[in-house]
Amino acid sequence: MISELLPFKIELDTVMIAGACLWSLALYIGLSTFRDKIIQGLDRWFNFAERWLYTSQEEFEKTRKARESQNAFYASVFSIVPFLAIGGLCNWGVELGLGRSWSVSMGIMACIAFGVYELGRQDSLNK
Repeated sequence: MISELLPFKIELDTVMIAGACLWSLALYIGLSTFRDKIIQGLDRWFNFAERWLYTSQEEFEKTRKARESQNAFYASVFSIVPFLAIGGLCNWGVELGLGRSWSVSMGIMACIAFGVYELGRQDSLNK
């Protein structure tokens, strides 16, 4: 459908996209402390950057709760960007080392391994 609208052809490598997304999911699950630091940093930055939009302190305080909730949501969504980049690099490394046929398989195994690791880590924190 998009190819009918554009005068040029876009080639998407679906295996590379799937492998990079699987690796990024695995890293997002497994590196939860790093993920939380990224989310907190982005949330602080969004709250700071939005302050200059308001001219009066009363208006700023009146909408504070809704804006902070919205900024927390945006920070959570944008926190996946570094993991997508690192996941793409991991997928590229697996393709170079083991071959193209292993990229999705290793991504699935990494998701399972990091999921089990995170469950064990959370269990040990609760005891």
